[in-house]
Amino acid sequence: MDMKMVDVLVHVDETLENHDRGRLQDHIRELDGVLAVSSQDKRPHLISVEYDPDRTSSQSILAQVHSDGLHAELVGL
Repeated sequence: MDMKMVDVLVHVDETLENHDRGRLQDHIRELDGVLAVSSQDKRPHLISVEYDPDRTSSQSILAQVHSDGLHAELVGL
């Protein structure tokens, strides 16, 4: 069975310390259908998420970020 994979980039408005960014990434990773979450220290406001669109959506990912009390937007790739 072929799995679909989609990438989305989330721009977080707040400046997060490394441990807070790691915690946010863990929360996103817990969503059903999320395959990978990453960010770079050089661009701490950007979080890349790879997910299966049959199991979750970019809006669900954004909602998770908002539920952590953060302001964020999706960036098209």
